[in-house]
Amino acid sequence: MPKKKVKKVVLAYSGGLDTSVILKWLEDTYNCEVVTFTADIGQGEELEPARTKAEKMGVKEIYIDDLTDEFVSDFVYPMFRANAIYEGEYLLGTSIARPLIAKRLVEIARETGADAIAHGATGKGNDQVRFELGAYALEPEIKIIAPWREWDLNSREKLINYAEQNNIPIDYKKGNASPYSMDANLLHISYEGEILEDPWAAPEESMWRWTKSPERAPDIPTLIELEYKKGDIIAIDGKSLSPAQVLTALNVIGGENGIGRLDIVENRYVGMKARGCYETPGGTIMLKAHRAIESLTLDREVAHFKDELMPKYAALIYNGYWWSPERLLIQNMIDDSQENVNGKVRLKLYKGNVDVVGRASDSDTLFSPALATFEDDEGAYNQADAEGFIKLNALRLRVAKNRGEI
Repeated sequence: MPKKKVKKVVLAYSGGLDTSVILKWLEDTYNCEVVTFTADIGQGEELEPARTKAEKMGVKEIYIDDLTDEFVSDFVYPMFRANAIYEGEYLLGTSIARPLIAKRLVEIARETGADAIAHGATGKGNDQVRFELGAYALEPEIKIIAPWREWDLNSREKLINYAEQNNIPIDYKKGNASPYSMDANLLHISYEGEILEDPWAAPEESMWRWTKSPERAPDIPTLIELEYKKGDIIAIDGKSLSPAQVLTALNVIGGENGIGRLDIVENRYVGMKARGCYETPGGTIMLKAHRAIESLTLDREVAHFKDELMPKYAALIYNGYWWSPERLLIQNMIDDSQENVNGKVRLKLYKGNVDVVGRASDSDTLFSPALATFEDDEGAYNQADAEGFIKLNALRLRVAKNRGEI
């Protein structure tokens, strides 16, 4: 029986097995027109086959958008100004892409007069939450269809059978299943499923696509110089680059040097723990370098306050609250802190390691050689002044000791 009347749905469409089945299922279940939306956010795949498949399935309105520049400049770069990292390790490569996809789904729905959007995220994961929180924040009355929460096609075998029964054109043959569930964009690749569902099992070397193993990385270090303006990288080794070009270049350099692999068990927002492996070579370099330039140019208490805000900020992104007022509030504070984060950082990349070997800012450094030197500072700092500072800060400790609390 047809579901509640929906005239037109915008589907986040990759052209793969899942979303091709969803396209047909939407038409059959809701008796509606489907608009497909395929985004290029640097995942490195040819997207025209998605157009061809959609056309074969009778789709009349097909959107294939290159969002790579917007993804890096408006989502990745702001996140890295915050030095965001989730649960101490994860650089949020999947999380940060979802608000952009949600935004574009809503925009296309408005452009085409669609009254619903649909996605292929499962009912077990975080992505359903991220997509839908973003969509509701931008279009409160939008209808969202999540097939994985409605249908009974809950296995790969059932999806394949459905595709074959309905003559759905997919590049898939039985026995050739991809061993991992993967997500990719210009910031990262993620891997889940198969042997990774056992937290004790080591990932296979053949799984990794962007990075060499540290053991196979060059025996000679690679030195690079990054230039910052207001907290963002604008050049590598003196060559000006766009944000997307920066991340592309750092992915290549980092991958060649065995940088950016991660294997973690994370706490999903929906409740369960999940094991995932990630490759984020460019992002790993960016995090280390950004903290280095901030160490030179940020006031101590501003830097510490940013560090206190960061876990909350990272959790907001991980859990899907990019468009929330609290994330926007924190972002405004972070962006304001970056006004003087200008200068250069020199890095040594070697067998999986990123080492800072130099940092400089001609215009905004707060580092004073005269104050920091162990040699004669010629009166720049009176060491005797430290005594009063220490006694003032020790006062409460002395009072507590005299009362027997310590």
